[in-house]
Amino acid sequence: MNPTATNTAIAASLSKIVSVIVVPIVELVFALAVVFFVWGAAGLILNRDATGDKRKQSFDHILWGIIGMFIMIGCYGIIRIIAATIGVSAPF
Repeated sequence: MNPTATNTAIAASLSKIVSVIVVPIVELVFALAVVFFVWGAAGLILNRDATGDKRKQSFDHILWGIIGMFIMIGCYGIIRIIAATIGVSAPF
């Protein structure tokens, strides 16, 4: 069997898996992180006169939303590095 044909088949399979499964999951989680961030910001604005637990909870939502967005941006970078390493085009 020709090694180039095997590599091409593996690259095509991995490209399909990444574009059909991995990218939608990463995009969904990124969207959830943005929603979580906006939810925290809205809670902070709506509870601007509140003290204590409600403000802390809103700050926590903002913080975890930002952390989630950074993690998803890191996932995009990792996927691009892996795609470049195995010789397939990045899906985004």
